[in-house]
Amino acid sequence: MAHVQRFDHVGITVADLDSVTAFFVGLGLEVEGTGSVEGEFVETVCGIPGARCEIAMLRPPGDGSRLELATFVTPDHVPGSPKAMANELGLRNVSFEVGDLQAAVDAVAADGYGLIGGIGEYENSVRMAYVRGPEGIIVSLFEQLG
Repeated sequence: MAHVQRFDHVGITVADLDSVTAFFVGLGLEVEGTGSVEGEFVETVCGIPGARCEIAMLRPPGDGSRLELATFVTPDHVPGSPKAMANELGLRNVSFEVGDLQAAVDAVAADGYGLIGGIGEYENSVRMAYVRGPEGIIVSLFEQLG
């Protein structure tokens, strides 16, 4: 019996919700909604007494799985590893297809975010790059070729 019906979203906890949201909006995601959660529901789900979160839900153009960004108002967030590399255990990256990889890389570079390595091409079918976004989030950007 299959339990999963669809892939809904990926959630990332961040310190500065506004700047991380702006980064992803700059890549082309749209804010679907914002809000806060607190009380018994979030305390039960997260297992953190007194938890209160501010959330931004983003969606790609045209639909698809969403990206949830959350920041903890209480208790304070716990720092992660802002310089994590692809081989570190945990969330590896968030990946988006783009129409023009170089233009996307140039756009995030203009905002101060750079490549982790370089732009790679795989068997004349895809070009891809990892960008280190705000708060160390690794964002994979790829462009289909031909």
